[in-house]
Amino acid sequence: MNARIRDCARIEDYALIGDEQTAALVGRDGSIDWLCLPRFDSGACFARLLGGADHGHWRIAPESAGDEGICTRRAYRPDTLVLDTEWDTPDGTVRVTDLMPQREHAPDVVRIVEGVSGRVTVRSTLRLRFDYGSIMPWMRRSDGHRVAVAGPDSVWLRSEPPVRTWGEDYGTHSEFTLGEGERVAFVLTWHPSHERRPRLVDPYEALESSVADWRRWARHCRYDGPHRDAVVRSLITLKALTYAPTGGIVAAPTTSLPERLGGVRNWDYRYCWLRDSTLALGALLTAGYQEEAEAWRNWLLRAVAGNPAALQIMYGVAGERRLPETELPWLPGFAGSSPVRTGNGAVEQFQLDVYGEVMDSLSLARSAGLPTRPHMWSIQRALMDFLASAWRQPDQGLWEVRGGRRHFVHSKVMVWVAADRAVQTLEQRRETSGDLAGWRRLREEVHREVCEKGYDPERNTFTQSYGSRELDAALLLIPRVGFLPPDDPRVIGTVDAIRADLGHGGFLRRYDSEEDDEAVVDGLPGGEGAFLACSFWLVDALHLTGRPKEARELFERLVRVANDVGLLAEEYDPGADRQLGNFPQAFSHLGLVNSALTLFGTEEAG
Repeated sequence: MNARIRDCARIEDYALIGDEQTAALVGRDGSIDWLCLPRFDSGACFARLLGGADHGHWRIAPESAGDEGICTRRAYRPDTLVLDTEWDTPDGTVRVTDLMPQREHAPDVVRIVEGVSGRVTVRSTLRLRFDYGSIMPWMRRSDGHRVAVAGPDSVWLRSEPPVRTWGEDYGTHSEFTLGEGERVAFVLTWHPSHERRPRLVDPYEALESSVADWRRWARHCRYDGPHRDAVVRSLITLKALTYAPTGGIVAAPTTSLPERLGGVRNWDYRYCWLRDSTLALGALLTAGYQEEAEAWRNWLLRAVAGNPAALQIMYGVAGERRLPETELPWLPGFAGSSPVRTGNGAVEQFQLDVYGEVMDSLSLARSAGLPTRPHMWSIQRALMDFLASAWRQPDQGLWEVRGGRRHFVHSKVMVWVAADRAVQTLEQRRETSGDLAGWRRLREEVHREVCEKGYDPERNTFTQSYGSRELDAALLLIPRVGFLPPDDPRVIGTVDAIRADLGHGGFLRRYDSEEDDEAVVDGLPGGEGAFLACSFWLVDALHLTGRPKEARELFERLVRVANDVGLLAEEYDPGADRQLGNFPQAFSHLGLVNSALTLFGTEEAG
C-alpha cells in the first residue's frame, strides 16, 4: 500500500463543501482528503490531509491528469457552497461539481462529472478508511451499490448512470468517458451500520436545490460595501461551520493542521469556543442573520448552564464537556507535522476572559432584540456572583497557554466587561434585580488595577500580563469593548507598540512565540505565523484610533491572503506566502466580516 506523505500540498489548495453538520476538504487535484462522518467531530473516513493515500481519500479527475495533476481552474458557484473544478486536457474539458446537500436523514457527498467539450476519460479512486485512516472496511456489492462496513460505520457508493467499477489496490475504482453534455453522478452516503440504508437522494435535484438554498440565504446579507464577495464568502463559510441541530459554530472543520510546518503546534479545532461568541453574534446580527444569531445564543445558554465555577472555554457541537486530548500515532501529520491530535486538553483550563465574553454576548443579544429566555438573567447573575470572588486569580488567558497561569491583562479587561455589561443591564432595565452597587465597585476596582499593574508608563503600552514586558495582540480589543476610549493616549500607544513588536511581514502575530525567547509564554517549542484574526483586530484598532487609510490598506492585504476560492486558515506565513493552521478558520472569517463592517458598514447590530 502507498502511504507516502503528501509533502507538496498546501493548506490553501483546499476548498470546503458541507451540509451544516460536517464538512469535507476538496483539493485542486480533485481529491477529497478530509471528511468526518456523521459530525464535524466524528472520526474521519478520509484522512489523507494528515497522511497518505492509504489513510483515505476520494479522487475524481481526468485519467490523463496522472497521480498529482491539478485542475485548470475552480470556483464556487456565486453565493453558494457548490464547487466546480475543471480540467482542460488534450482530449477536451471536463468538470466535477462537488456538494453536500442539506441533510434529511443521512449525510451525502454528491460529485457530478460533466463533459464540457471533446471526449475525456475520467477515473474515480475511492479509498475509505474509518477512524482517521486506521480501519479498512469490508467492501461488497449490493443492489447496484458498493458498500463499505466496519464496526458502527457503513458507506454506500453508487453512480447514475452506472459505470464500470472494480476493486484494486485496496480501493474502489471507476473509469468512463464523457462527451460534451454527458454526465455521471456519484453519491456517497453514510449511515449507522446497524440501520437500513437511508432513502436515496437524486443528485441532480440535490444540485439544483443546494444552489437555490444557498443563494436564497446569501440574499439576506445586508452588507453592500467594498469586497462584498469576500464578506458573503466569509458568511457562507461561517454558516457551513454551524452545526445546524444545535446552532453551535465550530472553530474549524479540521484537526492538527500545523501552525508551523514540521512543528508540534497542532490542535483539534472541531469544537465551539466561547471566545468567538461576541464576535460571531455581532457579525451575524449586523449582516442581517438574526435566526443564526439566535441559534448561536441559544447554544451558548445551554452550554454554559450549570455551576459557574465549571464554565469551560469550549464545548462540543451539542454542548459536550468532555473533549479528552489523544494523539494518533499512525498519522504522520500534514507535511510531516506531528503529533496529530483529537480532542483538546485546553478544555480543562481556567480562563477568566470567557465570563466577559458570555456576559457581553448576552448583553448584545438582549440589546439587539433577540427573544429573551426566562433563565438567561439568572445564569448571568450566577456568573457574576462567581466572578466577584474569582477575578483576582491568575489564568491561562485567551490563547490557552500551556506555560503556566498569569495575570493576563486581556483576561482582567474582560472581567471589567462582564461587570460593565451587568451594570448596564440593571441601569437600562429597572425591573431587573441584581447587585448594582457591588458590580459598580467591581468594575471600578478592576479598571483601576489594570491601569496600575497592566500598563507600562515608560513604553506607553499595556502589557500581556502584570509585571511583564511582553505584548499581546488581544490588547487591541481594549477600545472595542469600551474599557478605554480610542483617543486615549494609552490606547494609541498600545496599538503602536503592538505593531512594532508583533508585526510580521506586514501582518501581526498574537504574541512573541519565537524559539529563542526563553520566557515564551505558551510553554511550547517553535514559533508560528501571523495570526489573521489579530491582524483584522489591528485593522479595527487603526480605524478607531483615527488612521482609516492605514486600516484600509491592511484590510486590502488581508483580503488578498485568502485562497483562490476565498478561504482563510488560522495563520499566514508572509515569508513562504502560505497559509497555516486549521482551515477554514471561523475566527479569521469573523475578523474579515467585522472589519468590513467597521470600515464600510453603516448599520448597527440588530
